Amino acid sequence: MHKKAYRKRYGFVALDRISPDFQHAVVAAEDARFFQHHGFDWHEIQVAVEDHLEEGHGRGASSITQQLVKNLFFGTGRSFLRKGVETTLVPVAEFVLGKRRILELYLNVIEWGPGIYGAEAASRYYYATAAASIGRQQGARLAAILPAPLKRRPERMNEYSAVILGRMRQMGW
Repeated sequence: MHKKAYRKRYGFVALDRISPDFQHAVVAAEDARFFQHHGFDWHEIQVAVEDHLEEGHGRGASSITQQLVKNLFFGTGRSFLRKGVETTLVPVAEFVLGKRRILELYLNVIEWGPGIYGAEAASRYYYATAAASIGRQQGARLAAILPAPLKRRPERMNEYSAVILGRMRQMGW
């Protein structure tokens, strides 16, 4: 079996150069109460714990800030020690950086596919356009791949992107 050569794609862009539709889609998909909480979404954490207790397995409840701290400082590994240190860094990040900078950094460091890092690289790779030009549908499809960016493709995200678009409408976007 012949594998494609790995090619890293990355380009940092200011938040103002990522379309509001794209930003809103990611927030709606990843952390709907991002602008209301201070780094931890206690409601989502409670729901995740209840799901784990009822079903024996859980889902993620990490906020965008928690994910950013993890990506910047810890990588993909999981451990209680990492979670403990992360818990101390999240409030610091919220205080020092603020919401806009956290969102800007998050959108620029997350992986959107094999070797595709940041909103600009994802926009150019999947839609041959700048992140500033991404519309609602494209933004929702890109946001829909984030839980599993190495396995998902935007063009296959019909159902989940529709859910994200519905969340965006509910949030007034």
